[in-house]
Amino acid sequence: MAAPKVLISDALSDAAVQIFRDRGIDVDFIPDLGKDKAAFAAIVGHYDGLAIRSASKVTSKVIAEAGRLRVIGRAGIGVDNVDVPAATARGIIVMNTPFGNSITTAEHAIALMFALARQLPQADASTQAGKWEKNRFMGVELTAKTLGVIGCGNIGAIVADRAIGLKIKVVAYDPYLSPERAVELGVEKVELDALLARADIITLHVPMTDKTRNILSAEALAKTKRGVRIINCARGGLVDEVALRAALDSGHVAGAALDVFVTEPATENPLFGHPNVICTPHLGASTNEAQENVALQVAEQMSDYLLQGAITNAINFPSISADEAPRLKPFVALAEKLGSFLGQLTEAPIKGIRITYEGAVAAMNTRALTSAAITGVLRPFLQDINMVSAPALARERGIVVDEIKREGAVTDFESVIRITVIAEDMPRDAAGTVFHDGKPRVIEIRSIAIDAAFAPQMLYVRNHDKPGFIGRLGSILGDAGVNVATFNLGREEEGGSAICLCAVDAPVSDAVLKQIDAIPQVRRVRAVSF
Repeated sequence: MAAPKVLISDALSDAAVQIFRDRGIDVDFIPDLGKDKAAFAAIVGHYDGLAIRSASKVTSKVIAEAGRLRVIGRAGIGVDNVDVPAATARGIIVMNTPFGNSITTAEHAIALMFALARQLPQADASTQAGKWEKNRFMGVELTAKTLGVIGCGNIGAIVADRAIGLKIKVVAYDPYLSPERAVELGVEKVELDALLARADIITLHVPMTDKTRNILSAEALAKTKRGVRIINCARGGLVDEVALRAALDSGHVAGAALDVFVTEPATENPLFGHPNVICTPHLGASTNEAQENVALQVAEQMSDYLLQGAITNAINFPSISADEAPRLKPFVALAEKLGSFLGQLTEAPIKGIRITYEGAVAAMNTRALTSAAITGVLRPFLQDINMVSAPALARERGIVVDEIKREGAVTDFESVIRITVIAEDMPRDAAGTVFHDGKPRVIEIRSIAIDAAFAPQMLYVRNHDKPGFIGRLGSILGDAGVNVATFNLGREEEGGSAICLCAVDAPVSDAVLKQIDAIPQVRRVRAVSF
């Protein structure tokens, strides 16, 4: 099997390049390629992986040319330069390195807090201009002040920790911050309005979403204490820049320090030129240590995925560790094949998909298995669907996906996956397991026990358990020149509903299916493929 190939189209460290090579991955390091859109698009289709920083713009047009591409790795946290929906639609994993520059970004926020409190840039410029304006630069002491942290995730938590070490009281607004985690961090969890009313300094550490856009709007700024200071090292657009300028002009906001802006590169901005504003050119991650860390991290992550199937820090897919990947692989195949089987039997619109995990499999990374199951169910209707895009496509179509785990379930098998497809006409269900040989098998259809291995071409027949069916079926297939590889039967009770699932060596034509359907005992027949 040929080694995976990776293209590095932005500047990464030599050590990061060497990681790929040491892992046995072919790598082309062309650090300025991302700046040449035409040349970039022309060769990206030759690679399995793409490692970038911020210069390479991975647009939908670029992705359309990337037929082989399996993973995009962004050395850094922001993926604004990647069309993630387009990548997702093509089944391309998009990874970032959210923790490689966390300390550096947090330290920059703390540095800006000191700079604001003591007007350091303004005092430096004045002094170097030959002035000695000691009385002009009257600062404020940070000890015993209240710092409001909006977003107490990885970076926000580091900022809080450093601030507490400076004897600053920290209040935090974060809907996802648990009370237990707040106690552990030593911060007081509050609602946003309470933070605005109490904080002497506000620092932002949230991603840009529809909910966080302009979280510091004119209305929000009006709720802050007079004399508040604002710091933003997260994302441009979290603060309404025009409203902030007005609040600075009125004196309600004493000062602001910003590392990020709505439009970048920021060559002009409403905040530029104000005497109480400090601006830096998106330097949050700009230290030697951070740049090296994210480069090494993205190289390791991409190598793990290309060689082992491990997924770390993906934007558009659940994480799978290197230890999990080998154990998950046969269950991913089982979930997708079970889903595909039911999807091929379903013609009515699908309203919901329920996946139940019983036994040992319930303790595994079931999010990846659920994605596989959705992929299988919907592939007969959406040919371009893949494990990465499946959950989003299900949501778009209003399909409710339920996941149930029963770790302590008592069954005849160590692990069982059950899938129920809820369609407008009726529900359809099947269950399967993985034997010690690693091969997925069907063990139940419509609550009828059966034991069948999956094969590329199969015939599914629902029938009455009456004499003569097997002979008639065999004769029709034999007369048509269709060889039966395996033949598996199950029934509810003697003389009741029964199921036949057999593997055949060639596709069964519509004409042959009609002959089988005409057998008196047959209730339904379908050809299925995997």
